[in-house]
Amino acid sequence: MNMLKRFLLIVTLSTLYMTNVFSAVSISKGVLSVPITLNGKSFVIERNQSKNSVITKLYMSTHRGMPQSMTIAEGVKTIGELEFIEFMKQSQRDKNIIIVDSRTTGWYKKLRIPGAINIPFTKFSSKSDSLEAMKNYLGVKEKSDGSLDFSKAKTIVVYCNGLWCGQTPAMVKSSKFSLLKMNYPKSKIKYYRGGMQAWTSLGFTVIGNAVK
Repeated sequence: MNMLKRFLLIVTLSTLYMTNVFSAVSISKGVLSVPITLNGKSFVIERNQSKNSVITKLYMSTHRGMPQSMTIAEGVKTIGELEFIEFMKQSQRDKNIIIVDSRTTGWYKKLRIPGAINIPFTKFSSKSDSLEAMKNYLGVKEKSDGSLDFSKAKTIVVYCNGLWCGQTPAMVKSSKFSLLKMNYPKSKIKYYRGGMQAWTSLGFTVIGNAVK
């Protein structure tokens, strides 16, 4: 190979490399993917790299519910995507952190964030169902006198459809037997307000029967 051809090959390869590097959509600086194993299943959180990728039809409409407050309640932290993924990473080694999808089962089956378990907000409309959910999933114990022991309550990182969706707020504060009304520790509730609307808008990994 003569010098000119070699030079042209190097230029071409360099151009292709730089194009791929600068066209990539990242999770954060220098991070294109995050491998996760939760609930016995392994997956990779990444953003769709196709320039033709569009938001799923489930979240294209703007005819939605009322916007939710940025803060559900004083003491309950609202988080974004990077914090959410960090909690996912932590929950792999810390079983006291749990990723929760608060939507009804139908929504959950259609499309969800990998690794999330489904605890529908409707569980908190009755005392018996609320207690069952907290005891079975959230580490809450019921004492012999009927009072609740939250000393080993899990940190829940909870989401629903997004900033217009009232399902997580209902589970956390407004249902008749919501977490806060049952005295669940505020410091152990993390609210991902962006939910599926923001998650899909950023092209993050999803699973469910509505995946294209």
